[in-house]
Amino acid sequence: TSYLHQAGRKAAARSAYREGVSYFEQALETLSRLPETRETLEQAVGIRIDLGPALRTIKRGSAPEVEQTYTQARELCQRLGDTPQLFPVLWGLCRVYHSGREFHKARELGEQLFSLAHTMQDPALILEAHHTQWSTLFSLGELLSVKEHCERGRALYDPRQHRQHAFLYAGHDPGVCCGSHAAEVLWLIGYPDQALRRSQETLSLGRELFHPYSLVYALLWSARLHKFRGEMEPVRERTEEAMILATEQGFPRWVMLGTILRGWLSVEEGSEQGIEQIRRALADKTAAAEQQSTFAFAAEAYGKAGQAEEGLSVVTEALARAGRTGVGYYEAELHRINGELLSQTVPDEEEAEGCFQKAIEVARHQSAKSLELRAVMSLSRLWQSQGKKEEARALLAEIYNWFTEGFDTADLKAAKALLEELSSN
Repeated sequence: TSYLHQAGRKAAARSAYREGVSYFEQALETLSRLPETRETLEQAVGIRIDLGPALRTIKRGSAPEVEQTYTQARELCQRLGDTPQLFPVLWGLCRVYHSGREFHKARELGEQLFSLAHTMQDPALILEAHHTQWSTLFSLGELLSVKEHCERGRALYDPRQHRQHAFLYAGHDPGVCCGSHAAEVLWLIGYPDQALRRSQETLSLGRELFHPYSLVYALLWSARLHKFRGEMEPVRERTEEAMILATEQGFPRWVMLGTILRGWLSVEEGSEQGIEQIRRALADKTAAAEQQSTFAFAAEAYGKAGQAEEGLSVVTEALARAGRTGVGYYEAELHRINGELLSQTVPDEEEAEGCFQKAIEVARHQSAKSLELRAVMSLSRLWQSQGKKEEARALLAEIYNWFTEGFDTADLKAAKALLEELSSN
């Protein structure tokens, strides 16, 4: 049993996850034939703790096999009583709930993890408790809380001390995850240049770690940030590098996201092939899109390609999910895109205006200044077409003047141009 367990660990350490899963499963099978003792129970928990992250990298985070692994491990921990193995087990179960979009359950488990980590007075465990919360709260759209958890996690993180966490917890490095979330949150709350610097630091870390899954993670989150900033060539470069690695290693979730980014880029360049790529990616239920931004990218592309009805269908599904699981980090943009697509298909401007107003309301509630700017621009253009130039100018000037950086990014340049247009006679 120990030999098989160690063989699985070695395979996972060199990113041979399918081989690792096979060894871990063989180890569990061998262990099941031994008499039950405290030692064999602890071994069974330990194997499942290592099996969980390996499964997550090759399947969906909420796949039945992943959930079963951690659920069985928690049951064994309950039989063992007080055991330090409980922390990584609850951590894994927290991620299962998160991947299954049961965000409030994930949040509750995250709070339990903080309690355990502080009781054990272990900074490494406190780092991982922050890790669960910055990810869960990001999905819930609590952006300022995410920023705080990322800052605290960054202060605790040391790549030399914590590089093994990728194999014990999520399958990716906590520093890469922290930096990726921090960069996107900084963009969302209105600091595009700080976001870029954080993203660049995180990508450098991803390259230094020599851990393929963490590098793909860093590359695709970097690509997303460049998309938000309106920088097409870096989107292409990061996406292509990530797709080569994700395809070679067999990381389905990242292949899906990369395919959607590829498709979006293709549509931006006027090619209809991009729509087919997006359609295939969204249909791949084994690597189902788990993030609101993914739906937004797809809906944007449909609109650009003149297929507004399909775009509306994607947005409707994404907003329905948000309604079931709580407000998400990109909900404001979904409402805005919904309004833009409706403008293409429905002559009644009142419905589109309602979407833009809802987008502004959600963005303000989340302190998502970059999304508020986008929604205000959409509403200002509508008001401009209705002859309400002064109201449009005043609304846009207020949000534009809030910004202190990022004036070379696409959104702020577009906002400046629109302001000048609205201010002219």
